[in-house]
Amino acid sequence: MTLQTTISPVDGSVYVQRELAEGARVEAALDRAVAAQRDWRALSLAERGRYCAAMVDAMVARRDLLAEELTWQMGRPIAVAGGEIGGFEERARTMIALAESALAPIRLPDKPGFTRYISREPLGVSLIIAPWNFPFMTAVNALVPALMAGNAVILKHSAQTPLCAERLQQAFDEAGLPEGVFQHLHLAHATTEALIRDARIAQVAFTGSVAGGAMVERNAAGRFIATGLELGGKDPAYLRGDVDLDSAVPRVMDGAFFNSGQSCCGIERIYVQRQRLDDFLERALAWLGQLRLGNPTDPATTLGPLVRPAAADFVRGQVEEAVAAGARAWIDPGDYPLSRPGSAYLAPQLLTGVDHTMRVMREESFGPVVGVMAVEDDEEAIRLMNDSDFGLTAALFTRDLEAAAALGARLEAGTVFANRCDYLDPELAWTGVKRSGRGCSLSRVGYETLTRPKSFHLKHA
Repeated sequence: MTLQTTISPVDGSVYVQRELAEGARVEAALDRAVAAQRDWRALSLAERGRYCAAMVDAMVARRDLLAEELTWQMGRPIAVAGGEIGGFEERARTMIALAESALAPIRLPDKPGFTRYISREPLGVSLIIAPWNFPFMTAVNALVPALMAGNAVILKHSAQTPLCAERLQQAFDEAGLPEGVFQHLHLAHATTEALIRDARIAQVAFTGSVAGGAMVERNAAGRFIATGLELGGKDPAYLRGDVDLDSAVPRVMDGAFFNSGQSCCGIERIYVQRQRLDDFLERALAWLGQLRLGNPTDPATTLGPLVRPAAADFVRGQVEEAVAAGARAWIDPGDYPLSRPGSAYLAPQLLTGVDHTMRVMREESFGPVVGVMAVEDDEEAIRLMNDSDFGLTAALFTRDLEAAAALGARLEAGTVFANRCDYLDPELAWTGVKRSGRGCSLSRVGYETLTRPKSFHLKHA
């Protein structure tokens, strides 16, 4: 028996241990999923929707418990942890509501003597590999639409958030979902790779690192199956000269520091037209001064630890290298007693004097740090925003929405925001370009990755 151990970033204690699934147990889960999917796909869309809605009801009823467990597993302050269940509910109910139109057959114009249409067929068994940073919301992006489309699902959650998978299983069981339609497995990396190679898996949805996405591609190579890869970003924000700073600063700073910066679509680079830079910095530093770094189980805490000490030390290294190369760090880490090398607790940081030769402006930080650069005009801003290996989201802050739309058309990003950031609207397609991944989840378009088209060309006798 091999145990998986979850260390809480709150205090470094062992929070939960679980036995990893291996061998016969994995085989049995696959066989159950294949058998269950045959009957599941035959159910009406309305019946599938009722099961999924009942699961959501069960999750919402446990909001406080789920928030507490989330805080201990990954460190989000308890004051805001429950908000993830609200996001989970919004995404799930939206995808349930969109299923009927998204999965409806495409009827072609009448052609004498023929009936023609295109149906949407489920793929089979979907493997969802979910991360720890937003463990419920990232999982639901693929989970509910996969089930609504008629697929069975096996969920492999991060070793940091195993209870999230178990709570989903509990909610589905309470909803009466037929056995085998949804299952979770705690898996070692090697077993996960073997699962991707297994012929019974028809689709893989992965959210995580670029290295993890490459692992999925390697193991799925030659199988010709659908893979959805959401791999994070180095998302930029641009504040134009006409920006309303009183409105923009709280939004862009929250986008950079919420969840201690551990968001795939969090703001990690900020560009400000030069004439507004001093005013921006004054407001931004005042906003940062209100953050309270501390134990996330304390309701007064607004900035919790990173997921593990190594993650915090990685960001510390980026900051130290940038300062050594000439950047200015505006926050004194000494003002935050918990923030010290080897600790998961990390002081927030804002850097100026940065440029794109520095790791902090090129590598994904996934922590409470943001670099700020002055730009002369829109052209320089667009050039710098696109100067990245990533392309998940990009945010523009301006009073001129026509200009925002025109500039957005030139941005290399899956989602363009105006006057907001770090948000996911489930009615819009969630996708990235470059090293931010491939494929699409959510929206009507997301159902296309979870089904295959099947054409019917019927000649009248």
